Amino acid sequence: MHEQNCSEISVAIIGAGISGLSCATRLKALGYQVRVYEKSRGVSGRMSTRSTADWNADHGAQYFTARDPLFINELKQWIKDDVAAIWEPRLQVFKAGEWQDSASKENRYVGNPAMNTPGQYLAKNLVVKLNQTIHHIAYDQGKWLLHSQEHGAIQEQFDWLVLALPAPQALVITQSIDRPIEEVVKRANMQACWTVMATLTEKTNMPFDAAFINSEIISWLSRNNSKPNRAGMETWTIHANPLWSQVWVERDKDEAAKEILDCAKRLGLNCDAAKISIHRWRYASGHAAPISGFRLCEDLKLGYCGDWLNGGRVEGAWLSGHHLASQIQKTQHQTNL
Repeated sequence: MHEQNCSEISVAIIGAGISGLSCATRLKALGYQVRVYEKSRGVSGRMSTRSTADWNADHGAQYFTARDPLFINELKQWIKDDVAAIWEPRLQVFKAGEWQDSASKENRYVGNPAMNTPGQYLAKNLVVKLNQTIHHIAYDQGKWLLHSQEHGAIQEQFDWLVLALPAPQALVITQSIDRPIEEVVKRANMQACWTVMATLTEKTNMPFDAAFINSEIISWLSRNNSKPNRAGMETWTIHANPLWSQVWVERDKDEAAKEILDCAKRLGLNCDAAKISIHRWRYASGHAAPISGFRLCEDLKLGYCGDWLNGGRVEGAWLSGHHLASQIQKTQHQTNL
């Protein structure tokens, strides 16, 4: 039997968030042929930034931490290459109706100069096909076949397939192929997040740059301009809490925004004169505890990675993709023996 070299083995990755990009980067470094398909017009997933001529705001993940040695090493490279930086906000907590300074001493990091910069950095040496929604897949005679909503059948066939998608989207595309995935997705319990970006004509005098909010409609407030190298008009990102967001996920966006802004006003941030942008993250937060790190169906050569499998954080997403790639390599090596 012909033993395949890594350079002869192709991998398709659906999803160009941080887990998909991490997986792709690792597989490429191991010698595999990698293609990444992303439905959006840019990479980075929920490590996302909205930009205009006058303002910008990180409206997905607000920051990330680093605890695992592997990710710490990756972060050191990001900082060295100036695509990430430490963020030291004046941080407060609203709890039981009172404000207090946060006691947290953990280092917080952000993309530099935007939250999507690390994703763009990872993607720069990859083949990434943007604006391609893969809505149908099939496994036939040891090869994966993909079908794009925009362009029809993808001509290339792949030896391995990785889904770096939110849990519910992964379920939709694979439930007829990998039936046990349904139970895994249920445990992930991904919830929505309504996000409001408020751009002010004048600077506020809020006594904090960011705040955790408890027992209110909103769970987070952040002055985007407090992060390193952010330019433009003062803009605040306001996240609604996951439970409220999930209950009202199908609500009219202006109605949702009004309640969120009314809550912010009660907490001291008056956005009456602000320019407002609204975003609904349908799948924003998942299970806080790791489920399995990643998932690999060796007989199908089908893998899953994402923060929903590994603790719900940016670090967890990166590690999920990295470890899945290593396991694919291990499995492929055993196949070749």
